[in-house]
Amino acid sequence: MSKYTDRIDRVIDHLRENLHRPVKLAELARVACFSEFHFHRIFSAVAGETLNHFTTRLRLEKAARLLRYSGQSVTEIALECGFSSPATFSRAFRGAYDTSPSRFRPGGEIKKSKIRKELFRKQDYLLPLSAAQKKALFRVRLLDLPRRRVTYLRVANACADGRVLAAFRTMTEWARSQDMLTQGVLFGMSADDPHVTPRHLYRYEVCLASTVPVGAPKGMSKLTMPAMRYAVARVSGDLRKVATAWDYLYRGWLIHSEYEPEHAPALEIFLDKDKATDWSHFELDLCVPVKELRK
Repeated sequence: MSKYTDRIDRVIDHLRENLHRPVKLAELARVACFSEFHFHRIFSAVAGETLNHFTTRLRLEKAARLLRYSGQSVTEIALECGFSSPATFSRAFRGAYDTSPSRFRPGGEIKKSKIRKELFRKQDYLLPLSAAQKKALFRVRLLDLPRRRVTYLRVANACADGRVLAAFRTMTEWARSQDMLTQGVLFGMSADDPHVTPRHLYRYEVCLASTVPVGAPKGMSKLTMPAMRYAVARVSGDLRKVATAWDYLYRGWLIHSEYEPEHAPALEIFLDKDKATDWSHFELDLCVPVKELRK
């Protein structure tokens, strides 16, 4: 955990020194020496709040200090704290502190601060399990997967109802027609982060890895995935259980391990391929690509 904390501390220091300008994800990931694929989840796990919430909070807290103790105008403060315009700054400030910058300035007192609410309040999609229960329920093992050929179907606007499920139906029907479903490995993956990428831009790949060489049908593509080590947690249950298992993998296991994520997508391997389109119950191996933590 201390190695992860040291890296995230560097990110926090970097953010504090650069609140006056937009700081991109790639820049922060480089500062932390972490993969962009997994950086947001690692930051949340260590810092206790999302990267966007943390950055906005730092900017607004700096702005509140400047409003209270400096003679700068609201426009000057907005720009110095990284906001694109005074209007954007005013909306964000009011949303956080329930008052306008100009009204805050004379008294300098925040009577109702929304930004100081509990950062990780209970979320409906996570099961109310203790750390010990999660550790027992989602036992993590390391798995080395070989180089493999993959046929995939990319789903754009994947958050829209039914699009990913339809892609799984298409993939499994095609795999059955080619006598590939039984011996193939059916899994999903995404290079996008649903907590960060706008919903209409989020992409998800439905994939089938097979040792049988076959051409990709119309609408599908092919790729070769390199050999890689994964930290794997098996989960059997509904969507809430899957979400809880993912949360444990990153927050409970990864940041306390001697591993860090590789620069590659995480995988959801469907163990019961015949029921891959029955989303009332899942049988999955959740896989985070990992390598030994650099000193």
